[in-house]
Amino acid sequence: MPEALKNIKERNSCRDFADTPLTEQQVKSLVEAALQAPSARNIQPWHVTCITDKSFIDEMDAEGLALLKAAEDQTAYNTIMSRGGKMLYNAPCYFVISANDSMYAQIDSGILCQNIAIAAEALGLGSCIIGMIRTPLSGPRGAEFIKRMQFPEGYNFAISILVGHVNTGKPPHDMDFSKVTHIN
Repeated sequence: MPEALKNIKERNSCRDFADTPLTEQQVKSLVEAALQAPSARNIQPWHVTCITDKSFIDEMDAEGLALLKAAEDQTAYNTIMSRGGKMLYNAPCYFVISANDSMYAQIDSGILCQNIAIAAEALGLGSCIIGMIRTPLSGPRGAEFIKRMQFPEGYNFAISILVGHVNTGKPPHDMDFSKVTHIN
C-alpha cells in the first residue's frame, strides 16, 4: 500500500498526548504541510497560529473547562472529564486556523487541517482535529486569546488541530461503506 494511503488509513483522533514537546523540525514539517494545502482559486483564506507555548495551551484549556463546568448543559464537560479532564488533551502543539469570510474559507481551512493530520501521522505523531476552542474564544477572555493568537483583522476561528506524541492510542474508526453511493 502506498505510504500516503497507509497514513490516511491509520490516522485516528488522539485524546491523550505525552508531555514530550515536538522538535523544531517536526513543527516546521507540519507548518509546511499546512501551507501546501490547496484552496479555491489559490486565495489561501487562512492564517495559521502554531502554539507550542504549553502554558498558553494549558491556560486556554483551563478557561474552556471552567466555562463548560459552569454551563447548564453538562454533556461536554462530563465527556471531557471522562477522557482525563483536559479539553485540549495535554497536547504540546496546537494549530489554530483562522480564516476570512470568503465563500470557501471554511472548506479550505478544513483541507489545510487535514494536511496537518496526515503529515502528523507520517511523522509518527498523533493528532486530533478539534473545535472545542470555540468555548474559551466565545467566553469573557475570548478577545484576549484571539489577540494573543494574532488573528489577522477580519479573521475568525475556523478549525484547529492538536498534535503531539501519543501517550495512549486507539485504532482508527471502522469504515462505514453504507455512507457511500456509487453511481456508474
